[in-house]
Amino acid sequence: MSIKEEILKLKKEKDIVIVAHNYQPPIVQDVADFLGDSLALARQITQIPQKKIIFAGVRFMAETAKILAPEKTILHPVPSAGCGMAWMIEPEDVRRLKAQHPDALVACYINTTAAVKAECDVVVTSASALKIIEKVDTKKIIFLPDKNLGRWVANHFPDKEFIFYDGFCYVHNYLKPEDILDVKKEHPEAHVMVHAETPPEVWEYADIVTSTSGMIRYVEEHPEVKEFIVGTEVGMIYRLKTLFPDKDFYAVKRPMVCRNMKAITAEDILRSLKEETYPVHVPEHIAQRARAGIEKMLELTR
Repeated sequence: MSIKEEILKLKKEKDIVIVAHNYQPPIVQDVADFLGDSLALARQITQIPQKKIIFAGVRFMAETAKILAPEKTILHPVPSAGCGMAWMIEPEDVRRLKAQHPDALVACYINTTAAVKAECDVVVTSASALKIIEKVDTKKIIFLPDKNLGRWVANHFPDKEFIFYDGFCYVHNYLKPEDILDVKKEHPEAHVMVHAETPPEVWEYADIVTSTSGMIRYVEEHPEVKEFIVGTEVGMIYRLKTLFPDKDFYAVKRPMVCRNMKAITAEDILRSLKEETYPVHVPEHIAQRARAGIEKMLELTR
């Protein structure tokens, strides 16, 4: 029996659900019950009837799942699989910004620790940020920690004032125009899709700047386009190829690989199924405050 077959058999026997982010390795995507971006997975967690969930993603995602479903056992196969961006900001950084701008709403990217979320008014994802900022009345927004995503959001709301934090995703932040243009020379008919975590200087070379779910939607809405250049973590290319086998998807020249997203292997998933490693715990005093911002996000994006 292959490891894939063993995982599929065991998860059924133990009634454990596997959810995975779009950036996970192909084998992990193949054994997952649910795949999606941060917003889709946050929604899914609250609807899954099973009591045990293996979360194949980085640490903040597993924490978010536990915050939304405290009664469930959330298993994170590799607890050390964190997020570089989430580590760039601490709760005291948020408190300092709030003290400097007491009249501002604090919009916190989901790519943060639970302790940072606890200091914020509303949590956003790349898929939900525009809708949420459009619905809030506040004219002054502290947007943290991703400066690139923040600027992309700010471009859509020239009537609002934005204060940014100097955070970024190391996978997306170093994408350069030439990384796209070199591939575009080889595939001139291809449409270019880049993630909103990429820097502003690459946006003008893209047909769309969006989230991973936005990329799926863009392909669906453009049936006449046969080729796409994808400017985000390479796991998304496997996801797109699986969904649209009749289309061609090309990576940009610069390798866009998140080490932490790739830290979870099939062997880790199997061990998690067998030994129920490793349960996620979020202190209740933090979870309660963080939950308010996450639930506000879900409410504003219904």
